[in-house]
Amino acid sequence: MEDAAASLRAAMVGKLRDLEAITSARVAAAVAAVPRHLFAVEEPLEAVYDADRALVIKRDRNGMALSSLSAAHIQAVMLEQAGIAPGMRVLEIGSGGYNAALIAELVGNRGTVVSVDIDVEIVARARACLDMAGYGRVKVVRGDAYGGVPEYAPFDRIIVTAGAWDIPPAWPEQLAPGGRIVVPLRMRGLTRTVAFDRAPDADGAGLVSDSYRLCGFVPLQGAGAHTERLVPVTDGVVLRVDDQPQEFDVAALAAAVRSPRLERWSGAAFDLPDELELFLATSSPQMVMLHAEQALADQGVFAASATRGVPALIDGGSFAYRTKRPNEETGGFESGVFAHGPQAEALAARYVDLLRRWASDHRRRGAARIRYTPLPAGTAEPAPRIVAKRLGSVEVCWS
Repeated sequence: MEDAAASLRAAMVGKLRDLEAITSARVAAAVAAVPRHLFAVEEPLEAVYDADRALVIKRDRNGMALSSLSAAHIQAVMLEQAGIAPGMRVLEIGSGGYNAALIAELVGNRGTVVSVDIDVEIVARARACLDMAGYGRVKVVRGDAYGGVPEYAPFDRIIVTAGAWDIPPAWPEQLAPGGRIVVPLRMRGLTRTVAFDRAPDADGAGLVSDSYRLCGFVPLQGAGAHTERLVPVTDGVVLRVDDQPQEFDVAALAAAVRSPRLERWSGAAFDLPDELELFLATSSPQMVMLHAEQALADQGVFAASATRGVPALIDGGSFAYRTKRPNEETGGFESGVFAHGPQAEALAARYVDLLRRWASDHRRRGAARIRYTPLPAGTAEPAPRIVAKRLGSVEVCWS
């Protein structure tokens, strides 16, 4: 079994390099060294060493995932974002064991790794797996990560392995000078793993991004938990409202779903959908995530993009959302808009303008600069480029 695991592990490292999830020799060596299968002994080796597969460790009574062994792809990406050096003190928020072992390889014997989780079962499991794999030096702590782990602070790096809706004050407070926080941050229904450094301001209170990447994580539990708001519109159609307080004319929107569809095309290329969707979602507080069931797409009521969740511009009883069609003149696909309701024409024009602006000015990886500014609780206001949080605001600027 160990020979088979070693062979699969080497193949996984090769694939992660090909995907550019691994870009450094140090992260490659860490992933090659840690026996991932010892942190998921109940799973077949092929599943454990599938670079893109997350494995659920614990579910709640409704079958929702509470804890998972994240896909090796996203774990490698976050470790590269973190830039961990030997001798560093690192706090991992959300325990599973495997990622803490990777961090232990990166910090070496002179470094310190602390992993905290709110769930007593997950803490016990992580401790047992780490001991079995030979990483007894990793400290595993039970606690609510909202308050950090002050007894081991300050930390050179804080890596959050659960979806965070906001950034608690304790995290930057427990960061050492020159430190970095890597956090899967939810913004208007989208999640990106953001590497935050202290903003170069006089007070140094804010955080500014060094990089960000697409990701998905089970949500943070405890005091930092946040329940997204789901607004049913009609059978099979839901709006997901993650940040701003917003009221909707549900009856009028339901009528709009049944109204004829307006179609407008931008003449702009469609690619890099994760970058485009971040741009769209943060362009206006009137943008929310629209979800439609597959049956409605099969019937031609909605485009396929709505079945996966798509940024939708809402105005009263009208809405518009992004779609695409084949077009060789734009490099393969062209962005377009479907709109419904009495204001369909105006909303479609606004949306097409956004698609054209992104394609002409921001169509590349890493064009956004994400800044988090702490504010008195409840004072942040949503605006174009501003995502309001309870404890601060997220500003997304595009270069």
